[in-house]
Amino acid sequence: MLSPTTRQTSLFYAAFGLQASLIKDDLLDPIDVLLDDAELVELVADAQGRAAPHAHTRGRPRIAPDRLLRCCALKHLKGWSFRELEREVRGSLVYRRFTRYDQDPIPDFATFSRNFALLGSVTKKVHARVIAIARKERVATGRKLRTDTTVVETNIHYPTDSTLLQDGIRVLTRATRRVAEECLGAPRVVDHVRAVKHRVLEIHRAAKSLAEAGRQKLTTGYTKLLSLARGVLRRAERVSRDLERGDLPVVGSALRVIGAEYELRHFAPLVRRVIAQTEARIFGGDHHVKGKVVSLFEEHSEVIRKGKTHKPTEFGRLVRIDEVENGIVSGYEVESGNPPDAHAWVPALDEHEAHFGRPPRMATADRGFFSAANERLAKTRGVEKVALAGRGRLSSTRAGRQKERWFQRALRWRAGIEGRIATLKHRFEMARAQYKGAGGFVRYVGWCVISQNLVSMARVQRRRQVRHEKETRQAA
Repeated sequence: MLSPTTRQTSLFYAAFGLQASLIKDDLLDPIDVLLDDAELVELVADAQGRAAPHAHTRGRPRIAPDRLLRCCALKHLKGWSFRELEREVRGSLVYRRFTRYDQDPIPDFATFSRNFALLGSVTKKVHARVIAIARKERVATGRKLRTDTTVVETNIHYPTDSTLLQDGIRVLTRATRRVAEECLGAPRVVDHVRAVKHRVLEIHRAAKSLAEAGRQKLTTGYTKLLSLARGVLRRAERVSRDLERGDLPVVGSALRVIGAEYELRHFAPLVRRVIAQTEARIFGGDHHVKGKVVSLFEEHSEVIRKGKTHKPTEFGRLVRIDEVENGIVSGYEVESGNPPDAHAWVPALDEHEAHFGRPPRMATADRGFFSAANERLAKTRGVEKVALAGRGRLSSTRAGRQKERWFQRALRWRAGIEGRIATLKHRFEMARAQYKGAGGFVRYVGWCVISQNLVSMARVQRRRQVRHEKETRQAA
């Protein structure tokens, strides 16, 4: 059941709340005004209402939509975990007032996590509404556009075939043991944790050696580890088939059996793919297996190489970032795979027109976005100045055009998006997505962008206020 957004203040808290309201925060106060928007609250309420049939009127009271919106924004503004969010809001008068909790009890971190997960379907709509507010306040006019792509890592350990096999053996053994504890007639579960640990350590030690003897030890270690993985996989698939046929009567908790059966069906195909790619690399010499699995838990992760010397290979997803004036990120998109940057140019223009109703006067990006087709397309769509630096040897006409003053100024302005991406990654913790699954990844990136936009809008409004006060004093 949805909680109301209007609440009666306790009589005993009224005097104390009046004093607490005197505590000012230069960042949160203007953001508090921006979030006091009926359409934003309605979007969050709509997401909560779709969580279950009749969720608007039945069930336990949920977190009120306005409180959920503010808690989610505060978490990403500060870069906190769910546990830190609970602790900080519980112990701070400023944060209680910002999130509208005041004297009411604070939910625990698990409740925050479950409710935040409901916002995945409306994250794009919340972002679009924030951009609409920025347009209304004349913070973002959409006259200029710069775009770039970056890699956001998933929350996984560095993937090696040995550690992926170790993960697969562990999760399949755990799920099979849970079924055996709750069902009659399940096969005996053998725990290979120690044996697997020793095989992985042998492989890691052998991998450090470049001699032929080290290569032989590496192959022997993988042979033993693969044998253990195949045995565990066969047992897990047998248990899954027996459960599907009804040959294992449940005598314990049916809920635990359902959860374990889901894990078996989910992880068994992934472990089989890991076994296949390990055999192809170790025994077949194929280091470029198509559809390589880099994580059993974040299977949507991709292997991406962007040419960085300090980090040549990254594991995550490619994200497109579009920025307009005053540091407002007007668009973002989580790409599938590792497409060339040139393919992201048209979607960037499309999203800009969707938000602002017209193309930008000037659009720019780095050399990776350059192609003659992209330039022509931008011109035909009404972009007056297209600043895409060409690649390779340039003709005299092209070289002269790129030396023109407006082109050089556009390229210098384009460089600012590198700082915006760095701000998103370090200030707003977007370097590594902390939410689980492909949907959680997109939701995490979206709320990092939304929080960054709220801060940029608050700073612009603060600068305007200071300038107005200065002009008023000078006039007096």
